[in-house]
Parts: sequence; structure tokens; C-alpha cells
Amino acid sequence: MNIRPCRFDHPDAVKLNDQVQLEYAERYGDGGDVTPLDPTMFDPPHGLYLLAYDELERPVATGGWRTQDRNAHGYADGDAEIKRMFVIPEGRGRGLARRMLAALEDDARAAGRVRMVLETGDRQPEAVALYTSSGYAVCEKFGHYREYESSICMAKPLRQP
Repeated sequence: MNIRPCRFDHPDAVKLNDQVQLEYAERYGDGGDVTPLDPTMFDPPHGLYLLAYDELERPVATGGWRTQDRNAHGYADGDAEIKRMFVIPEGRGRGLARRMLAALEDDARAAGRVRMVLETGDRQPEAVALYTSSGYAVCEKFGHYREYESSICMAKPLRQP
């Protein structure tokens, strides 16, 4: 697998984002994740968006982080928020999400962020298992879906206290 930075509006990123939105809609019976995202949110040094390609140069996984600081949505100063973690169904079970997550954490840490946060949902047990096994713990709710019962918010320190 070849992981490389790209823009959130890159055609391959858009293709995988469309796929993950369909999966969200299927799992939750709605229109997908409507969190407002702008491609510039992921531009270094305030974030990073990654695409993973297989040996045939097909996009198979995606993920990004964006800077968050204390605001009315429940974030804290120094937060980096994971967005759009996704592996196509044919690529699952090979550790791609774990590699993508590690790359995002390393980059956010290098950018000076102190905590990685994410929102997932109760109909994504695979995601919850990945994050839990990667050191994330449920935390106080934040973000766009903080008032939704199905929302699960998780956090992991990026630096030792």
C-alpha cells in the first residue's frame, strides 16, 4: 500500500468520500455525514488528507485530520480531529485503517497537536474496535453530532503528560 497526501477535493478522494457517504446512509438510514468540511481544512500545517493506493494504483483507503481548538462545539485547544477514515470493502481486514490512523497521528503530533479526537457512531462497531485497540477512549461529546444519541466521541493523547 502506498499512502500519500492529497487534497480533500482530489478526484480519488471525492470518489471514496462518495462511497463512505453511501455506507453511512445505509447504516444510519439518513443522508450520510453532513459535517461541514472544506478542502482547505486539511491543508498543512493545519491538517492533512491522505489517500492509500493498492499495487494497481487504485484508491483503497482515505483519512484526514484537521486542527481544532476550544470552541462552542466542545473541542479543546490543541485538538486534531480525524475525519473521513474509510477503507473500501474489498480492502478491509488487511490493516489499512490502522496504518492510515498511525500516519495521521504521527503527522498531527509533528504539527504540535496534543490530542486526537474523532466522532463515530454506534452502528460502526468495526470503527469503535479499531479506535479502542489503538488507544482511544470515549470522551465528552463534541462536534457536529454531539447531541445525537448514536454519536460516540473518542480521544487519545498525542503527547505524554
